[in-house]
Amino acid sequence: MVGVTPDSHVLHHKDITRPIEFDLSRPLEVEVGCGKGRFLVARAAANPDCDFLGIERMLERVRLFDGKCRRGHVDNAAVLRLEALYTFHYLLPAHHVRRVYVFFPDPWPKKKHHSHRLFGPLFRNALWKRLETGGKIEFATDHGEYFGEVCDGFAADARFRRVEPMPRPKEVWTEFEEMFREQGLPIHAAAWEALAGDDAPLEPLTVPPEAEPREGVARRAPRAERERMASNDNQRKQRKEQQ
Repeated sequence: MVGVTPDSHVLHHKDITRPIEFDLSRPLEVEVGCGKGRFLVARAAANPDCDFLGIERMLERVRLFDGKCRRGHVDNAAVLRLEALYTFHYLLPAHHVRRVYVFFPDPWPKKKHHSHRLFGPLFRNALWKRLETGGKIEFATDHGEYFGEVCDGFAADARFRRVEPMPRPKEVWTEFEEMFREQGLPIHAAAWEALAGDDAPLEPLTVPPEAEPREGVARRAPRAERERMASNDNQRKQRKEQQ
């Protein structure tokens, strides 16, 4: 895969104002929020004739994804540490992606935070622009209200048609899915196929005033994410103490 070396599967794209170069003779699949790579690296290893890109913001997860690829000698997978909306809007090739996976994204359950949710008109526009005609978006969540909102958005968009979601046996569950299933939470899954449509250019992204960075203010990960990170740190400390 372009940009991958035996020593690193982290895609260092120096100029984020220019699209990433991909080998357009090979199909491409993308996972948003790929985490440690449990799903995507396994899929890449099973499909060597396709390239795979994971998008992940958390640095520790990016490092774990990289290590998993290197240990498994999986040369057709890479991870990019960047926002998903920006990546889809500016950096991916037009109508080339075969499949996109979005499994258990942050549902931002509080109403005042719903504007932070991934699946809005901006992301659907960018998603359609990157999917090939007939390409699919696979989605799963444990949050019923968010699932309904996402389904309503796609149902109102004539560029997509709902299809059967892919089977996901236990061996390809993400860590979040495994955790939610152990808790007995219902899992909602759906998929949509990209249809031909008006291929108008995407409007430039704008940043609302409330999202502008301010001096002395650091953005924090969601509370649930911080709690999971703290739990993982405690488990690592306990293992070290037992050694």
